Amino acid sequence: MIGRQSVIDEQLKNLGLDYRPQVVDPNEFDKLESYTNAYYDLRQRKGVNIVDVSKLVRDPNVLGLLMVKMGDADAFVSGLTYDYPEVIRPSLQIHHTAKGATRAAGVYIMIIEDQVYLFTDATVNIEPAAEDLAEIASLAADFAKRLEIDPRVAFLSFSNFGSTPHPLSDKVRRAVELTKSRRPDLKVDGEMQADTAVVADIIENRYPFSAVKDANVLVFPSLESANIAYKLLARLGKAKAIGPILLGMGAPVHVLQTGDDVNAIVQVASVAVMDVMGREEKQ
Repeated sequence: MIGRQSVIDEQLKNLGLDYRPQVVDPNEFDKLESYTNAYYDLRQRKGVNIVDVSKLVRDPNVLGLLMVKMGDADAFVSGLTYDYPEVIRPSLQIHHTAKGATRAAGVYIMIIEDQVYLFTDATVNIEPAAEDLAEIASLAADFAKRLEIDPRVAFLSFSNFGSTPHPLSDKVRRAVELTKSRRPDLKVDGEMQADTAVVADIIENRYPFSAVKDANVLVFPSLESANIAYKLLARLGKAKAIGPILLGMGAPVHVLQTGDDVNAIVQVASVAVMDVMGREEKQ
């Protein structure tokens, strides 16, 4: 845990917890000099000067990420009292994207009764191009496989398979074509409306040519639409939302929503542990 020892001890006492975590105080960290030098080497040609670097390293969102970089921590979770960009920006600056990935993306696990869906991208890419959507879909499908879910990927739009020609639906259709050519191992189709994607009868009766029915990985055409959809489902539809979960990151870094409750924090921390273990298995 990053913070002041006295403050954390007081909180533990107030909560009645018999728990003694390792605490790193940014102002008393014995490795601060080596971290400062490492951060300066990393960012000296990216607008960071030697005068400011020691102050920047004391920022918990930089220090925690450097702890992962330097091998003193396995994963980093932050965001409870920060805006999302305050965590994601230094994460990409320090760790970049994973090997083979050109961008990061966010996914939510949505549990609706006994059904599990992945919604992407609801947190990172605001106006993704067709090429971006194709990569986001691949990242989400691979994550589904790690959850032992057989991914059925639907690219969402206001149009069903060319029914409403428009530059926005054309973008989604192009993303489908790119994904099919790059990832022939995946079940992918679109563009399709949301109900078409999740109601098997619609596909069977109207679009039997579709490679996907009853989709469980839903790729939204923009962050705006994905963010609205998952929040409405969580608040009005009583769906259980787990996330945001970052995909395509160069290290196990995960971001909480501002003001998350205890259950949400535990869920994201559990995802971070799973992320660490998954990366270790690949080595």
